[in-house]
Amino acid sequence: MAVLNKIRQRSLFLILIIALALFSFVLADLFKNSDALSAKSQNIVGTVNGTDITRESFLQKVDVAQRQAGASATSTQVMNRVWDQEVREAVMGAQFEKLGISVEKDQMKDLLKTALASSPEFLNEAGLFDEAKLNEYIANLKETSPAGYESWVNYEKQLANNALQQNYFNLVKAGLTGTLAEGELDYMLENNKVDIKYVQVPYTSIADSLVKVSKSDISSYISKNAKKYEVEASRDIRFVEFKEFASVEDENAIKAELTKLLSDRVEYNDGIKSNENITGFLNTKNNEDFINSNSDIKFDDRFVFKSSLPSAVADTIYNLNEGDVYGPYKDNGYYKISKIVAVKQIPDSAKVRHILIPFIGTKSSGAQATQTEAQAKATADSLLTILKSNRSKFPEFVTEFSTDQGSVENGGRYDWHAYNTMVPEFNDFEFEGSTGDLGIVKTIFGFHIIEVEGQKNKTKAVKVGTLARKIEPSDATVDKVFRDASSFEISAVDKDYEALAKEKNYTVRPVNGIKALDETIPGVGNQRPIVRWAFEADAQVGDLKRFNITNGYVIAQLVAKHDAGLMSADDATVTVLPILRKEKKAAMLRDQISATTLDNLAAAQKKSVRTASAINMKNPTISGAGREPLVVGAAFGLKEGETSKLIDGANGVYMIQVTKVTPAAPLDNYQAAANRVEQQKSNVVNSKLYNALKDAAAIEDNRAKSQVQ
Repeated sequence: MAVLNKIRQRSLFLILIIALALFSFVLADLFKNSDALSAKSQNIVGTVNGTDITRESFLQKVDVAQRQAGASATSTQVMNRVWDQEVREAVMGAQFEKLGISVEKDQMKDLLKTALASSPEFLNEAGLFDEAKLNEYIANLKETSPAGYESWVNYEKQLANNALQQNYFNLVKAGLTGTLAEGELDYMLENNKVDIKYVQVPYTSIADSLVKVSKSDISSYISKNAKKYEVEASRDIRFVEFKEFASVEDENAIKAELTKLLSDRVEYNDGIKSNENITGFLNTKNNEDFINSNSDIKFDDRFVFKSSLPSAVADTIYNLNEGDVYGPYKDNGYYKISKIVAVKQIPDSAKVRHILIPFIGTKSSGAQATQTEAQAKATADSLLTILKSNRSKFPEFVTEFSTDQGSVENGGRYDWHAYNTMVPEFNDFEFEGSTGDLGIVKTIFGFHIIEVEGQKNKTKAVKVGTLARKIEPSDATVDKVFRDASSFEISAVDKDYEALAKEKNYTVRPVNGIKALDETIPGVGNQRPIVRWAFEADAQVGDLKRFNITNGYVIAQLVAKHDAGLMSADDATVTVLPILRKEKKAAMLRDQISATTLDNLAAAQKKSVRTASAINMKNPTISGAGREPLVVGAAFGLKEGETSKLIDGANGVYMIQVTKVTPAAPLDNYQAAANRVEQQKSNVVNSKLYNALKDAAAIEDNRAKSQVQ
């Protein structure tokens, strides 16, 4: 009781102590997560010139872009694309705002009219753009499809942005000019010429092994050229891959299983509680059902020419008789047994014309399809009846009824095309019939009234039934790969990763310089989870982790963490070393050369005196030596007959003598040259202006921190 009384007496003191403890706990967590203390929370993906890009808005645009891209782009590729668009809009938007330029309603109408001028759903009977049809389309979209309407709004925004950018570029171009002085300078740079004699002592005359470049030399060079060597944060990893490949035993089992299907056999049927005779692939009469029941690839009920068969076995299969089989053989990740089901002489190309009558629900539906299937069939039947007695009406009916925009302009005609070019039903009619045939075929696009106008080169074609089994590892093989990967992962925690891999005869693959927003790991493809793990705040050098990949596992180890800033001397060596080596060689050559004339230098260095004619400063190239801007510039600073001192060039140390100076012939007027200068300036606006604005912008990319990638 005494203790409880003391606690009650000091309750206020205890509350304060607890509150301070909780507050310190929160503070500690905030300091641990510095982003939580800053104004940029995880809800801000990035900032461009002070304008925030919110996580919610960004991900909404990514979602729309991903739906548009489909499976053709990875999520990271789509996010990077949207990020680039957001940055561009923010950078350019600031410029539009400063200038007060915008796209008004009337201009937007003109933009849409231009962009959609060839879209058939927005054209009237005269083939002209109909604004009323566009307005009806937008209203219907808004009413029936929120996602579709959102895409349309984004499309309009993109059109407007493109127009604004073009207006901005045009304004900049309008402010560019080439003055007469610039025209004269450009003309003189191109037409002032000098002839020289020279001796080149190439840097290659000194062996690289004689030139010592220290790490401190490289570090010093990086510091002096800091802007060129700024790098993002990066990580180095290494990994061992464990792939679930089919073993030799697995492949042999697959072949044996396939081969077993060839012959008739007796099997116990548990359903009828007795043995049952099973007809094998060799003797079956119903090849389609047999293949569809026993193969990993369904039956293809089409004739093919030799060129469509697997190249390695084409000759063998093509020359089989009907009913003969070949295999097992390996093709494109499968073991296969092929059987010639039928042989036929088929034209290799055909020429047809057709009229397409779609109905609601076909691929060609939408604004064009207004008839039900029964109504479309009735229309096609009535047209066919007329055409059978008067084929001259075909072009007229194409124009009036056909919705196939790819052929209407050509009278409904598809000129000579190869077998299997069209959808199966269309293909069968034009190739398995005869020239002159006229009839109706139903496809996924609607009803086609087809006339076969010609066939060429009847050739042997075969219908091939193929039993196929995918070559994949057995359960035993998959289990073994899992055990091997797990064993390596556990052992590598306490042992040297490289030594353990060598002991187990595993290949270690290093990957250096991974950036925070990368997604591809060379050798294993798109592996964004590995990149995320390498950049986790608590990831330490030496950490290991197992990742599931397609058909296997990767055991990755974090090897190094590189902070953003200046490139390390080790990483910069590959680019800096040749530069410093060249500088040191130039100094060594100058120290050992005492000659003051070309002839003396040539004799001392066992080189020849060479000549170069008509050198100009606009294209500073010396014949026999290559591009040498410093040497050419020095030549134009000498008088005729004057000899230079030693010059450090791009490819060696030079001494030159000007043998002839040919000034450019003066022009009465330099306006043409000035116009060329103006055009050159204008030509680079579209490609360089945005990049210049982007370089000058304050861009903060928080995608990695906000975990949208």
